[in-house]
Amino acid sequence: MIWKKAITVGGKEMQFRDLQKQYNVLKEEIDREIEEVCASAQYISGSKVTELEEKLAEYVGVKHCITCANGTDALTLALKAWGIGENDAIFVPDFTFFSSGECPAGEGATCIFVDVDRYTYNIDPIKLEEAIQKVNREGKYCAKAVVAVDLFGIYLLLGMKKGQVARVYIRENIMLGGIAFLVGSVLGVFFQQILCSVIDSMVRIPYSFRLSWDYRTWLMTFGCYAGCYLLAFFRCGFSFRKMNINELMKQDRKNEEIVEKHEEWKRILLPMAVIFLILFWGMFTHLNSTGEIILFLIGLVLTIYLFYTGVSAWIICYVRRKGKGIYQGQRLFLLRQFASKIRTMQFTLGTLTSLFTLALLGASVAFMFCDYENTALKAKFPFDVLIYSDQVQDDFQDEKEVLQQEADVKEMLRYRIYTDQKDQVNTWMLTHLEQYGTMYQNKNGKPDRKRVTKMLENDGTYCRYDTYMGKTDYNRLRKMLGYEPVHFEPDQYIVQTKKRLQKDVASIGKDLHLTAADEKTELTFAGVQAEPFSQDGHNGGDYIVVVGDKVLQRMKPYYSELAVDLKGETPQGLEQKLDALADPDDRDFSGHTVSSLSGNSCSGSDTVLVYTATNLVRDNLIPELKMLLASMIVPLFYMGLVFVCVALTVLSVQQLSDSSKYKFRYDVLEKIGLSKKQVRSLLLRQMAGYYLCPALLALVISGKMVLCISGNFVRGTGVSGCVSTYFVEGTLLFMGIYLVYFAVTFLCFQRSIFLKER
Repeated sequence: MIWKKAITVGGKEMQFRDLQKQYNVLKEEIDREIEEVCASAQYISGSKVTELEEKLAEYVGVKHCITCANGTDALTLALKAWGIGENDAIFVPDFTFFSSGECPAGEGATCIFVDVDRYTYNIDPIKLEEAIQKVNREGKYCAKAVVAVDLFGIYLLLGMKKGQVARVYIRENIMLGGIAFLVGSVLGVFFQQILCSVIDSMVRIPYSFRLSWDYRTWLMTFGCYAGCYLLAFFRCGFSFRKMNINELMKQDRKNEEIVEKHEEWKRILLPMAVIFLILFWGMFTHLNSTGEIILFLIGLVLTIYLFYTGVSAWIICYVRRKGKGIYQGQRLFLLRQFASKIRTMQFTLGTLTSLFTLALLGASVAFMFCDYENTALKAKFPFDVLIYSDQVQDDFQDEKEVLQQEADVKEMLRYRIYTDQKDQVNTWMLTHLEQYGTMYQNKNGKPDRKRVTKMLENDGTYCRYDTYMGKTDYNRLRKMLGYEPVHFEPDQYIVQTKKRLQKDVASIGKDLHLTAADEKTELTFAGVQAEPFSQDGHNGGDYIVVVGDKVLQRMKPYYSELAVDLKGETPQGLEQKLDALADPDDRDFSGHTVSSLSGNSCSGSDTVLVYTATNLVRDNLIPELKMLLASMIVPLFYMGLVFVCVALTVLSVQQLSDSSKYKFRYDVLEKIGLSKKQVRSLLLRQMAGYYLCPALLALVISGKMVLCISGNFVRGTGVSGCVSTYFVEGTLLFMGIYLVYFAVTFLCFQRSIFLKER
């Protein structure tokens, strides 16, 4: 019955080898070889047998091979070579050819039949272990050998060529990859909504479900996915062609070798890498150009790879020299694992560290812009409507009519900004504010007039001349904003500045002495006010000097403003109707009038958002700026998310792909006396090491960068967040995703190591 093409088992037809079909495929080759043997008359041994033995030995990957007339003879010879005889127990699958049991019985041994696995039809390893343990407990027979039978044969044993095996592997993985891509595409739509809701909440935009389909995005994703698959197939195909059958059969138990070539001098690379990292830390704050930044990043990445090369060399040398404490607990096993693995994962770990660093930078900077959006926008635009005109005599009559028609006006005030055509305050700001440092100072600590003049003429951070406001207008504006009036003597002045500059500007009276319009009366500094007052582009840049009304008499009007306080909500489209009053040629791409700002506008030192439109309507403008900020936040946040997910996916897949290899090793540990709890602890420590190594290095590297960037960001924008807040937020987001990946990978890895007993 065994020689039939198929048999019926449990009502199902099971296909066996069709020898007739195999012969028909190879008929010409078989007949030709048989004719050559007959012609040579070498029926016993001979050149053809020798050639077959040599090719079989090469194919299997062994030194020698002895051919037999049939499998029964081969099995008998193997049993005799091992001295199998009476009182020996030989374990045989119960679903096999009869010679599997005949041969042991012929040597006087006792056959112990073991049930087969329901899926592979090969001997069940769990039941085999139980049978061996039972024989050992009873003590009647000596468990001596196992007749391992692969009923249907693995691909290479069936005679398939390596190229055919590779093609089978590729077809299987294409099917799995296709299913994974389709499932991933569907899940991507779901996760897209989660990502959109998170980003919308970050920029304070109401979330709404939106299903979008862009064939270009799908094609780009498919192209990247297919490219990765092709690279993997090429590598696997190359590996199949290099391996022989013996290597393939032992692949799951093959140990990674510790390569000790030049490891002694490579240890020097570790302290060198640490020194370079410290130097890069110091260099980061002094990068001024795009070229310097690119060179910095290239050097940093190379240093990261250098670091892991040094770490692997150090661990290898430590294991080889049997360093202090190496035999404590399971330290030797762990270090041996790390030594073998890190040697082959230098490039992977370096790449993962670089990706983690970029992810932390992207997420942290995204949180910076979120904080800016949440705290700084309203401070930039405290008035409901603020209208600018460089025509000092402008009474804003047309604008007033539009406002009266379109909105419910509570109060409005027309006022002027003045100048003494000097830049004393501007120069003081450039040379005393912390954020500028010594940028506008010469070697003697004095103002560098050339650089100061160039900045005031071309940069637009500050107005060309110092800006002044009268006390009366100032207090009326404060009243509109709900602030208490300020009081000072006629020969005194105060400075209205931004909150972030209050501390620096408080010392202005020590270094700067202003004179009244008559050039005789010295004005005394009376204090600083830092409430939101709109210094960007309108009421000065960073500051406005408030003096008594009489002091302004001999000053020159600089430009005019109209501040408006509305009742209730601002009508939609009010900004567009105000802009329509200007000449169409004076509008930018979005329709805002801007040409009149070319002479006197000044943005201030907060350049995250420079908005210098003539008409500022807060409730119309803030949503527009939120979308502008979202265009910066989304790419940064998405970049960080993608980088960390890609890196963790690579790391997780790499770990899970080695699970079969590690299973054998941990099974050995369990057999020599370690409990499952100890093995799980060892497994956890090993995997934690692989995950923590690139994460900790990335945190150290990115920490310096983020703290430096966030420090400048806080000083330059005046957001309320602490310098370290953004790094902590980015780290928490990063570690949250990290822990999810680690937990899932560890559970899957553990399940693979500890197969559930049936």
